[in-house]
Amino acid sequence: MRFVTVKHKNEQIVGLLDSEETKVLLLNAATEVRTGQKNFPASLLECIALGESFLEQVNDLLDWVIGSDNTDAFYIPLEEVTILAPIPRPNKNIFCVGKNYADHAIEMGSAADIPDHVMVFTKSPTTVIGPDKTVLSHQNITNQLDYEGELAVIIGKKGRAIKKEVALDYIFGYTIINDVTARDLQSRHKQFFIGKSLDTTCPMGPWIVHKSMIENPNQLNIETKVNGEVRQSSNTKNFIFPVEEVISVLSAGMTLEPGDIIATGTPAGVGKGFNPPKFLRPGDTLEINIEKIGTLKNTIEENSL
Repeated sequence: MRFVTVKHKNEQIVGLLDSEETKVLLLNAATEVRTGQKNFPASLLECIALGESFLEQVNDLLDWVIGSDNTDAFYIPLEEVTILAPIPRPNKNIFCVGKNYADHAIEMGSAADIPDHVMVFTKSPTTVIGPDKTVLSHQNITNQLDYEGELAVIIGKKGRAIKKEVALDYIFGYTIINDVTARDLQSRHKQFFIGKSLDTTCPMGPWIVHKSMIENPNQLNIETKVNGEVRQSSNTKNFIFPVEEVISVLSAGMTLEPGDIIATGTPAGVGKGFNPPKFLRPGDTLEINIEKIGTLKNTIEENSL
């Protein structure tokens, strides 16, 4: 199942993407036809918090739709809705793993920069935007805007001190994040938060793929293109710290909750890693594709000075 958050007739709605990724089932619209009531929360964040009961309701509704006389009547073409970030406003900062691919650690410094322990920083919830939205260039404060294509994990149930052996059970699903970064601010402030938290610098989406569709998150191809040029090409098998270990480390003394988002790190090929660097410019188009999930596409704001 692929869950989307869309805007339809000025209303934010949770939907289920069809297998061809061409149309969407609006959950509340379908359930209202069936029962006369809107049984689903308005946000995917609230739906995830319902746990297994949410999935049971969705499966029950799907069975009813498939068994109806006109299944297609319950679906709306994607071109008639606006796809938003699956979680447009997270409850918390987004957890981000730094230098989780050895080749990226090396391109940002040397082999000595390959971490022995999980590195974590965060991005503010106000950074989040959806697919096909414009990333602000922030030219008044940075001239070193960079991209980072990443697999993101969405936590599905509350847990603390989660063991690696059961960590995948705590996941709801997966999506794509572009951890857009102002490298000069990151360097100037000697920490990551400001350079990582400029408005619109966390494109997310286009949807959340339920964990049942991805057997192993540590075995997915990932590719980033800028204006059609492949800049990053790797596989999550190259993680230094696999998803299970990241969840275990994060939760060792801190409670993870439904809807928490973990960006798992980016491979080599970021703009700063080139000589000379290839930082983002106004009008650049960014595309991140992750196997079994899809493609997240965004554009850098045209020159605003």
